[in-house]
Amino acid sequence: MVTIREAIADDTPEILALIRELAAYEKLGHEVVATENDLRTSLFTERGAEVVLALVSGNVAGFALFFHNYSTFLGKRGIYLEDLYVRPAFRRNGVGRALLRHLAGLALARNCGRLEWWVLDWNHDAIAFYRSIGAEPMSDWTVQRVSGPALEQLAGLPVPYSPG
Repeated sequence: MVTIREAIADDTPEILALIRELAAYEKLGHEVVATENDLRTSLFTERGAEVVLALVSGNVAGFALFFHNYSTFLGKRGIYLEDLYVRPAFRRNGVGRALLRHLAGLALARNCGRLEWWVLDWNHDAIAFYRSIGAEPMSDWTVQRVSGPALEQLAGLPVPYSPG
């Protein structure tokens, strides 16, 4: 049986471990620079996002990290699922479905208009699972991102000189 519970500050080391496992699975481990202190502050002091943990027989089987976004068209908040991860030993046992069911319930309880997330295009198992629960691809939309030096430049900060 899968139990879902809200994460607490004492769960921070486990949350970081799950994030690192997810990043390794996505072949993005080199991009994880978050520290326990970063997560403790952003999740439990600033409340910038929320985390729920999935437990199976008392063992942490997976997690979902999410936050609210807003739809101007709907005039309502939504829930954006930043990360969903189920440890390999617990996959295909309803853990992912339980996490998404919990988030769907939160979305309805909070009067949100939608629950949405991104998925890597090569993750065919995840895509098939998401289709099986009724998720629809947003194929008319592409993700845009500004980060690092481009973000600083856009904000009007001087770009470091690089001779060339």
